[in-house]
Amino acid sequence: MAPLYGGLDQPGPYLVLMKWNPGYFSAPHSYATDRLSLVLSGTWWVNSGADFDPDNAVPVPAGGFVRRVARTQHYDGVKSDAREPAVIALFGIAPVGLELVDSSKPAWRKV
Repeated sequence: MAPLYGGLDQPGPYLVLMKWNPGYFSAPHSYATDRLSLVLSGTWWVNSGADFDPDNAVPVPAGGFVRRVARTQHYDGVKSDAREPAVIALFGIAPVGLELVDSSKPAWRKV
């Protein structure tokens, strides 16, 4: 992750770049504030809900836009058979207040 403006834990607006390598997804989680995401390269796979099911995630190719509404449970990542990572630009208002659906499980999942 590369912060370009602000930070995820500093009050106020932020802009960060995130690189997702193939074979990794986030665990189901939510944020306290809305987040806007723009896929800059690769394909990012997204899904909503508390049940982790990456096989039913929806592809968002380069140029795609995703709005995550505050307190909506979701997860995302890049499938293991992808040929390249996905790079995402993330914008929102911090602090983000990340909350895992199940804090007894890891925040990242290898798929």
